Parts: sequence; C-alpha cells; structure tokens
Amino acid sequence: MKTRVLSADDPASIEIAAGVLGDGGLVAFPTDTVYGLGAHAFVPQAVQRIFEVKGRAAEKAIPILLADPGDLPLVAESVSPAAQKLVERFWPGGLTIVLPKSPDVPNVVTSGGSTIAVRVPNHPAALALIRRAGAPLAVTSANRSGRASPKTAEEVRADLEGLIEVILDGGRVPGGRESTVLDLTRPQPTVLRRGAIGVAELEQCLAQEIQEP
Repeated sequence: MKTRVLSADDPASIEIAAGVLGDGGLVAFPTDTVYGLGAHAFVPQAVQRIFEVKGRAAEKAIPILLADPGDLPLVAESVSPAAQKLVERFWPGGLTIVLPKSPDVPNVVTSGGSTIAVRVPNHPAALALIRRAGAPLAVTSANRSGRASPKTAEEVRADLEGLIEVILDGGRVPGGRESTVLDLTRPQPTVLRRGAIGVAELEQCLAQEIQEP
C-alpha cells in the first residue's frame, strides 16, 4: 500500500481523506494534542484495522472524536449534568470524558466494554475531517503501540508508511501532550490519565474532589 501525504490545510485533501474513511480506510491527521490515527467509528472492519496496524492490544478500547458536542448522543447512552458542565467548559479541547456507551457503537471500538471515551478536538483540520466524514471517528495516537505519540507528519510516516492510506500533514501539533481522560461512570469522577487539562481545573469546574487511581 502506498501512503499518500496531503496538506491538512487544503479542502481538497480533507475531501479525499473523508472519502478514504467512508470506504473503510485509515487516515492520520493532526489534532490539538498529538497526531491521531482515525477510522469511521461505525465501520467495525475499519476500526479493527487500527488494532492491526498499531499492534494494539485487543482489550484496549479506542476513543471517539466528535466535531460537535451536540453529537454526543450518537455515541453515549446518557450525558450527566457533570459531563455537560465539563463539555461546556473544556470542549473543544484536551479533555476526554468516559461515559456510558450507546448500543449503536460497535463493540470493537470499546473492546466489548460498556463505556466510551469521547472528546471534541480543538484543531481546524481535525474538525473539518470529522465533519466531512459525516460520522464520529475512532481515533488513537498515530504510532505503533509502545512508541512515542507523534507530533509531526514525518514521525507518523516513519512509523506507519505503507500501512495506512493517508496522512494529513498539518505541521507540528500545537499541544504535543495527550488529552486528560476523566471517567464519569464511577461513583466519584476519576482521572485515568493526566494530560493537557489539569486536575485542579477539573475539580474547580465540578466543585468536587476528583479521584486518581
């Protein structure tokens, strides 16, 4: 397979990449945190390819990226008041929220689990791609498992060339740090991964203590 490297700033590139996603292909693209590797979330065979390309453990669920907070009902069965507060404060941005999964989401995305990790990225190319694809995307960092999360298209290419259809080159990502992951399905909100959003900011927003495992 030949991997095409296209400009993330070109609307024609977004169109091509969205077509690839619709056909069950994989696209790497810049986000506000790191470069992500995405598949159409409702095409199970495409999501399965992410596991194969990355060498990702089958039990590790893949997060979902949305273009708009209003699309949450597509992937989450319910949205609590706490989740709504966080969405209004931190989306688009570097916060991934874990919520109960909608039954419409293929089990391969969540590795058979009952929860879904979801966020809205704060990057114009990522948002344009998700909107043009017309569906939520299953997205994880665009690297082989166990390697550093890529901050440039060149780093993605070094790891995944010949394994995926398209890389959208948007230059170096502005963040370079992965999103904070906050689980709201537990009795007390719990940070599963520290990242771009600090725990103190989350506690201030929710007006309650947040647990760390």
